[in-house]
Amino acid sequence: MRLAGKTAIITGASSGIGKAAARRFAEEGAFVILGGRREAVLAEIAEMISSEGGQAQFVAGDVTSRDHFADLSNAAMSATGRLDIAFNNAGITGDGDLVEVMDPANWDHVIATNLTSAFHAAQAQIPLMRAAGNGALIFTSSFVGHTIGLPGMGAYAASKAGLIGLVQVLAVELGEEGIRANALLPGGTRTGMLSGGPEVEAAIAGLHALKRIAEPEEIANAALFLASDEARFITGSAMLVDGGNSICKA
Repeated sequence: MRLAGKTAIITGASSGIGKAAARRFAEEGAFVILGGRREAVLAEIAEMISSEGGQAQFVAGDVTSRDHFADLSNAAMSATGRLDIAFNNAGITGDGDLVEVMDPANWDHVIATNLTSAFHAAQAQIPLMRAAGNGALIFTSSFVGHTIGLPGMGAYAASKAGLIGLVQVLAVELGEEGIRANALLPGGTRTGMLSGGPEVEAAIAGLHALKRIAEPEEIANAALFLASDEARFITGSAMLVDGGNSICKA
């Protein structure tokens, strides 16, 4: 029970990596506060966690709204009186247009969802972790914008690279208080973001040294490590969990 007695906020918890992390964190003893847009789905996941012996509540909302992070923090304080972990995982890829022809509205929406939301999250979560005496902030970034560029992903790459910069500054600003900040960089993962059928999946798998894509639970396990005391000397990192994508040239 690596997270026994701890309270964790997880955004993007209605599917994919966030859903897997919610179940995994709860299995390890955390009280999880689930954030996402789909209230009915969040309710189902919270009930699933409860049926598996865990503890969960949910708050439906949009991460582009600053108020959503206040609501999540308030839920954590109402439930347990503390916040120890925040896995800020929600994100979108955008419309896939080249930068030259990209609609500025797409740029703004991707940056707001993937990067500005992290700023709002940190501002809401840091005071609660400070009160608890320590904490772990985790943000889902990407190998895109860090070790590789892909056409049509200019906004996504910029937002995910920006997260790594934010994490580095947070780590320096908060380290003396025992609050850690890290970025998690998944490779291709079997989530709702992965679309296009078997041929597209095979092409994406081929970009990885392991020649496959990840299951959400594999990325959730990496998030669990960063959230746990096993990672207590890790902060400011960009942790690749990418199946060797970043080093694969064949």
